[in-house]
Amino acid sequence: MQKTYRVGGCIRDRLLKLPIKDEDWVKTGTTPEEMQSQGFLPIGKDFPVFLHPDSKQEYALARTERKTSPGYTGFQFNTDPSITIEQDLLRRDLTINAIAEDEQGKLIDPYGGQQDIHDRILRHVSPAFSEDPVRVLRVARFAARFHHLGFKLAAETRALIKDMGDSGELDSLVAERVWQEMQKALGENNPQIFFELLRECDVLQVLFPEIDQLFGVPQPAKHHPEIDTGIHVMMALEKSAQLGFDTEIRFAVLMHDLGKANTPKDILPSHHGHEERGVKKVKRFCKNWRSPKTYTELALITCQFHTHIHRIFELKASTLLKLLSQTDYFRRPERFIKMTKACKADSQGRLGHENKPYPQAEYACLIAKEIKGLDLSKLHQKYLGKDLGEQIYQFRLSHLKQLQQKLTPQFSAI
Repeated sequence: MQKTYRVGGCIRDRLLKLPIKDEDWVKTGTTPEEMQSQGFLPIGKDFPVFLHPDSKQEYALARTERKTSPGYTGFQFNTDPSITIEQDLLRRDLTINAIAEDEQGKLIDPYGGQQDIHDRILRHVSPAFSEDPVRVLRVARFAARFHHLGFKLAAETRALIKDMGDSGELDSLVAERVWQEMQKALGENNPQIFFELLRECDVLQVLFPEIDQLFGVPQPAKHHPEIDTGIHVMMALEKSAQLGFDTEIRFAVLMHDLGKANTPKDILPSHHGHEERGVKKVKRFCKNWRSPKTYTELALITCQFHTHIHRIFELKASTLLKLLSQTDYFRRPERFIKMTKACKADSQGRLGHENKPYPQAEYACLIAKEIKGLDLSKLHQKYLGKDLGEQIYQFRLSHLKQLQQKLTPQFSAI
């Protein structure tokens, strides 16, 4: 007998009194042929998933899984009509996601999901959790999403994730899936929890060693009362979310201090030259996880030039004009603005500085806009080639010096 169930996130979010974004459905007691005869459109590649002919919502056949090879793709699926909703729920990642609702509105909760929602616990459904390495990232992402509600990771799930890291199962993760989960986590209200939970489970060093290596690296207490570089980066990431910045900016904040992990021990806690050292690490990180070009480019200029923005009131006009050129401001002004926002999160992501004004960002953007807006038409009429380039440079430099004299005193006093 064919039955239809709402499942997963929509049930969880309703019980948490959160907005429901998508509804997922599972059918039991039917076959792909019967689904298509009823007008459902098949879309699943690995296992039968269909679009409803009217609502266009996704309907999957109840299924069980059997691990056949390493990684998240190494499964055989069974969608026999005899499979029950309880068997389907058993293969899911967390108990809070393993709740279904039948057509009469009755909840089917065989694995204690409602109790874990009440207790604010993230707990795996079964040992089969360890067969899919992507679930480690998903749990960390759910921890970031529900941190404000007080959710904590169950001790047994923490131990299981640690075992997965030790076993090498996480080595089979592919870059696209890792980036997908990390990008989603960066968009949550508390993105820092994603990385903190992975570290808590001893797998941050396996997945993102460049970030894990920042923890324990000291910084000067005068500028960083929190001392620890890893803690600072997490604070800055949290601040970037509080300020409502987009995920490109949040990623740039995450990357900005990678070079501090390679600071020579004899100059600690100073980090002279960490910007250039960091650029190489950011390039490698972005290549490893195939981050989109816009994310990579913003992260690179933020890593290389964030201290320039911090010290912008002290920069000579020629240095500031060079900065605008090196960051390609005249062609990519929006990216420069995003970089200054990342610098604001960096500055306010420090113990005791969380609400300290950061006039450098507004100052940098105002001066840059003024210089970009200069009328160069007369110079283009009068000069060509190298002469034109030199005249444009001198024209901009002269105006920049005037702007600095006018604006620096009022902004630096904020």
